[in-house]
Amino acid sequence: MQLRKVTAASAAVLALALTATACGSSDDKGGDSAGGGKKITIGIKIDQPGIGLKTPDGKFTGFDVDVATYIAKELGYDAKDITFKETKSADRETAIERGDVKFIAASYSINDERLQKVDFAGPYLLAHQDILVRADDNSIKSPADLNSKKLCSVTGSTSAQNVKEKLAPKAQLQEYGGYSECLTGLENKVVDALTTDDSILAGFASQKDFQGKFKLAGFKMSNENYGIGLKKGDADLKKKIDDALTKMVSDGSWDKAVKANFGPANYKNEQAPKIGNIVK
Repeated sequence: MQLRKVTAASAAVLALALTATACGSSDDKGGDSAGGGKKITIGIKIDQPGIGLKTPDGKFTGFDVDVATYIAKELGYDAKDITFKETKSADRETAIERGDVKFIAASYSINDERLQKVDFAGPYLLAHQDILVRADDNSIKSPADLNSKKLCSVTGSTSAQNVKEKLAPKAQLQEYGGYSECLTGLENKVVDALTTDDSILAGFASQKDFQGKFKLAGFKMSNENYGIGLKKGDADLKKKIDDALTKMVSDGSWDKAVKANFGPANYKNEQAPKIGNIVK
């Protein structure tokens, strides 16, 4: 009888240990690039309409969200397996290095400084710095016309400084906490123009409340190659994402996502860039 009791107890302990192991095996960090039903966490922006936006009902929309979802599907994940995580601009490299996310699709421009810390797949979109003006304003025909104009951007933006230092030194910078505040100021004629990447501007201008009120100038003041950020040295994942991006372009899904997210602003996007083609 004593032997049977010990055996039963041992079995119970073994079963409990196996259960704990199974519960702990789910991937609660960035995820496994092999897919297979596990979860994956992807970094995005949640405050940029048309790019990456979390809606009041908890859904995620935008071009980057569509690109990230397509990539995840090609890696073997269903939509229900994806967790989108906000990654602010200043936190993107840290989130990748720490393993908080598997990869990032968040208007993430490829540049030499960032390549020291992370790798990039892509690029998947060529954007340009531009300005947004009121639809009835024809006074700004070139960047030089921004001299003496009130130019808005978010606090700490390099876009506004680029205009001030290189293109229109007499522009009057107005820095607000967010792009939405700049849009309100532009609509109410408190400022004359808003500057950042044209893709971001198109996303804001495509919102239902703003359609027809604004237009992009089309100045192309810089080249911004958006890439998928991932952990440095993960060549296998980089190749898989590059393959997914190539397929997204070839099957028409890329064009469909561009039109769905930027179409209402009449955004004249560049053709999908070739993988590895960084336009300086």
